[in-house]
Amino acid sequence: MAEQQQFYLLLGNLMSPDNGIRKQAEETYDTIPGPNKITFLLQAIRDASAAEEVKQMAAVLLRRLLSSSFEEVYPGLTLEMQTAIKTELLTSIQQETAPTIRKKVCDIAAELCRNLIDDDGNNQWPELLKFLFDSVNSDNVGLREAALHIFWNFPGIFGNQQQHYMEVIKRMLVQCMQDQANPQIRTLAARAAASFVLSNESNTALLKHFADLLPGILQAVNESCYQGDDSVLKSLVEIADTAPKYLRPNLEATLQLCLKLCADTNLTNMQRQLALEVIVTLSETAAAMLRKHTAIVAQSVPQMLAMMVDLEDDDEWAMADELEDDDFDSNAVAGESALDRIACGLGGKIILPMIKQHIMQMLQNPDWKYRHAGLMALSAIGEGCHQQMEAILQEIVSFVLLFCSDPHPRVRYAACNAIGQMATDFAPTFQKKFHDKVISALLQTMEDQSNPRVQAHAAAALINFTEDCPKSLLIPYLDSLVQHLHVIMVAKLQELIQKGTKLVLEQVVTSIASVADTAEEKFVPYYDLFMPSLKHIVENAVQKELRLLRGKTIECISLIGLAVGKEKFMPDASAVMQLLLKTQTDFNDLEDDDPQISYMISAWARMCKILGKEFQQYLPVVMGPLMKTASIKPEVALLDTQDMENISEDDGWEFVNLGDQQSFGIKTAGLEEKATACQMLVCYAKELKEGFVEYTEQVVKLMVPLLKFYFHDDILFVEI
Repeated sequence: MAEQQQFYLLLGNLMSPDNGIRKQAEETYDTIPGPNKITFLLQAIRDASAAEEVKQMAAVLLRRLLSSSFEEVYPGLTLEMQTAIKTELLTSIQQETAPTIRKKVCDIAAELCRNLIDDDGNNQWPELLKFLFDSVNSDNVGLREAALHIFWNFPGIFGNQQQHYMEVIKRMLVQCMQDQANPQIRTLAARAAASFVLSNESNTALLKHFADLLPGILQAVNESCYQGDDSVLKSLVEIADTAPKYLRPNLEATLQLCLKLCADTNLTNMQRQLALEVIVTLSETAAAMLRKHTAIVAQSVPQMLAMMVDLEDDDEWAMADELEDDDFDSNAVAGESALDRIACGLGGKIILPMIKQHIMQMLQNPDWKYRHAGLMALSAIGEGCHQQMEAILQEIVSFVLLFCSDPHPRVRYAACNAIGQMATDFAPTFQKKFHDKVISALLQTMEDQSNPRVQAHAAAALINFTEDCPKSLLIPYLDSLVQHLHVIMVAKLQELIQKGTKLVLEQVVTSIASVADTAEEKFVPYYDLFMPSLKHIVENAVQKELRLLRGKTIECISLIGLAVGKEKFMPDASAVMQLLLKTQTDFNDLEDDDPQISYMISAWARMCKILGKEFQQYLPVVMGPLMKTASIKPEVALLDTQDMENISEDDGWEFVNLGDQQSFGIKTAGLEEKATACQMLVCYAKELKEGFVEYTEQVVKLMVPLLKFYFHDDILFVEI
């Protein structure tokens, strides 16, 4: 009893908001042997007098223990203890009165059962199957919910007996989906049916056999959405993604429902976006199927455009100096993304005729939000409608350029966005045909001093334009480009000193770098105009909020050096190297997400190309941080549905759905820097040749393991 009380204290500390207390509790918890953990956790779950949050914590920890450490813990238990665990779990499900705890105990039972299906598909917990059948036919709604929850969590529960029980499974689901008295049973049954379909996605005969359950699932989608529950709708998105063929017999009804939900402004933004996601996902996973229903696709396009008009008036917008990440939950971003994807999925032959007239009307609307949305829609469909838009590019570009002088700053911003996107999507045709009009319009827009956000976006569009612009086309504009960029840089440098604003300067510095990169040796006459100011920025922009500016300026200096060549750059090379070395010395003090890191790594490689053999003397300083970055080991994890609820993709995680309520997650933060660092190591070896020899062994040890990759169920996994 004393030990159990101590364990309760430990559970309390594991939930403490104090990091120090929680960390110490985690360390103590990790030292408890597995079998003892199971005993203590089960006792906590079954203790009627324990606080609900303690029981919840115990249930979560027990499920995690079985999920991550089953092989280390469970097989070593005595047979009596294994039987006791199974019995305790089933008793707890039957006796627990709190629905949240019962649900969590069902998750534990499902997790244990998942691990008790042997290699031949035998379920070594037959009592759970009996419990499932008894509960689903029980008068007790709580037990029916429990049975469906376990089946939803682990639809492979029948193992090699699945075929034998097929009719029973179907009857069970149909019966529960028709439970008129209990909407929560209908919802759970629909989710369980979807889960079963998803876990048998490649079994064509089974999908056909269960096709008549789809109308019930669709009905549950509709009902549950209006009850504020989007879980069944999320299941439908998963089916569209993983088993689209299942929807074929009822595709018309599926699309009509999604269209209705998407158009209903009484629903939440998330529900409307999820309904749209079903249609968009089908354009990617079952384009041929969707092309037979173009009337509904044509009706979905105005819904996407309507979402893109859902913008807030914001008086501060034009002056904002910090660019916030896109609000991916917003209707405007969701609508734009959907349009981009459906255009790529179905192609321009279908989509452009559907959208062209809508966009033309929007661009003539007196409300700025419609003009903004129309221009953003043009940006979004460029990739998917490439061939069809290329034929009328003259007409499109002439029209878009008019909006660079629109009275509303956010429309001018959207015009810059469309130009920048088209410069990428239609390169180099775009540059060859429209260089005079586009460069002139962008330079004019960059002079919009009262709207820095517009200025910055015009500079960003100029970067897109010059990156893919043939050198011969850019040379005639060099004088004009350089003059404009220099005037803006000087003005913005003054603003930085006086007001601390930096957004436009960040973009202008990159524009200068891009122009130099394309112009190459033709940039030599302008070198002295820019280099002193750029060096000044690197020397003085040391505050945390100026890290991105400093990183971009380091990039700009190294690109200019590479463009003008060793002879012109050499007088400044030593001073630049000292600045870089100073930053490099502080490298270990930089935070992991410091944007300067990737810029520094790339800049060193350019300096190596410029200086050649003379760069060898700097290797002892450069190689340590470079190897550290190249050695980053990303976090990977096998997560189930419960864990994924606590981790969002905004935290830098990306997921691959493996089915069976499980996903493979990888934390992508740092991966880009790792990839850049590996490229730079190759660059050093190539440039310095024998001068790099003393580092060869450690680089080979690092690089060779990175070359392993393998396929599993048509998914490419790279071992990093």
